[in-house]
Amino acid sequence: MRRIGSLVVVAAAIVVGAGACAFEPQRDEAGLQQAHAAEATAGASAAPGPSRSPAASPPARSPSPSPTRFREAAKPKAKPSPSRTGCPQGEHQRDVERYLAQLGGFGPVTVDGRQSDADCAAIKKFQRRYGISPAAGRAGPTTVDVARRLASTRTDQCKTGPGTTFCLNLTLQTVWAIRDGKVVMKPTVVRTGKPGYATPTGTYHIGWRNLREWSDPYEVWMPYWQQFTGGIGFHETPSYLHNKSIGSHGCVNLLHADAVRLWELGKVGTRVYVFGRRPGT
Repeated sequence: MRRIGSLVVVAAAIVVGAGACAFEPQRDEAGLQQAHAAEATAGASAAPGPSRSPAASPPARSPSPSPTRFREAAKPKAKPSPSRTGCPQGEHQRDVERYLAQLGGFGPVTVDGRQSDADCAAIKKFQRRYGISPAAGRAGPTTVDVARRLASTRTDQCKTGPGTTFCLNLTLQTVWAIRDGKVVMKPTVVRTGKPGYATPTGTYHIGWRNLREWSDPYEVWMPYWQQFTGGIGFHETPSYLHNKSIGSHGCVNLLHADAVRLWELGKVGTRVYVFGRRPGT
């Protein structure tokens, strides 16, 4: 604080916080340029002053604007080319495009390795469906891994029987359901047992079900629980499914929507066919 005469000058600092949670911060540069152009035009077009009386003085001759200046003022400024949807292009762009085109159902994609508005929308939709975070449209390692596993899953590899069968491919970490020879739940991603707790292969049947089962040894709730061998079963996981390092203790971890769908399709006695081997187990 500094006193000058009878005035007190106080220096104040203003701190502006920036949000740290936005996945896709964007700056509207086109809007800023248009605002600056409007300010410049307004500053060059000041309102005329009051007119003078003819008796007081001869009328001032208005200078003719130079043709060059007139054309510059009247010529509209070129607008910057609009940016794409804001999706960054990932290092696996072409592969993700190819897998999404093969899978279908996520919108049109062009397999050319270049991000476009349509590609961006399709990748975002795919990421939201399979719980990939952030769902920013970038074709990164997790997105290409999930897309590859789903596109590589062959539903005819499952040994089915009458009624409904839950098919679990440990190698690709995918699960789907078949009823009387027809796929009633398309392949989706799962996470099974980590090293030392590998999910066993074989043919089993759902033994008991509970909308909310409590795990005694691990003290955690397991929503949409469907047991098929020992203490192992299907259930929704509260953790990030695509964190492969944590794994499970043999159970089949599911996204919420997929756990609900399997619950709707299953019942006590539903057949479960498990084959393959999770890498690293």
